[in-house]
Amino acid sequence: MTGPEPLVVVGDVLLDEDIEGVATRLAPDAPAPVVDVTGDHRHPGGAGLAAALAARGGRDVVLVTALGDDPASEAVRQQLGGRVRLLELPLHGTLPVKTRVLAGGRPLVRIDRGGGTPGEPDEAVRDALADAHAVLVADYGRHTAGAVRPHLEEAARRTPVVWDPHPRGETPVPGARLVTPNAGEAVALCAGKPGVSGDSL
Repeated sequence: MTGPEPLVVVGDVLLDEDIEGVATRLAPDAPAPVVDVTGDHRHPGGAGLAAALAARGGRDVVLVTALGDDPASEAVRQQLGGRVRLLELPLHGTLPVKTRVLAGGRPLVRIDRGGGTPGEPDEAVRDALADAHAVLVADYGRHTAGAVRPHLEEAARRTPVVWDPHPRGETPVPGARLVTPNAGEAVALCAGKPGVSGDSL
């Protein structure tokens, strides 16, 4: 689907790293598998993955996210370049990196590193949201949605906004057309509301 007005994706980008290998023995000093690495792959995760998937069909996609000066941020810029248009908020800190170690295609462990705080959006972010055909908020609890919230509230008055929430993220803005929590997120969003009790949906 193409058109003059873009889809604007707002949210937290991560760098996903998959280290793949085979495990046929345990370490001699601990009951832990030894992984012989056969390859590793790095790709944008979080809102970066959502934006890349949305752009596959040729749609014009703008990604509003926080990126810094660290190697992980630069890797994301290179991988998304030419696929989506990036509008960057400054990132105070480093981009989160999620490393999964897999053996035989099955995850053994995930290692999380990095993290920072998004800075203030500029006028280009406000203009992109004003010109959007639709807005997708891919909230991964890293505060990009919070930094852009006033502009999202304004956009929701005139533009369809779809919000994918996170337990540690922002409450969806009033007027969001569709909110897509999983079961745990839905229970958390409804906690304390009249008529809601227990953990049943």
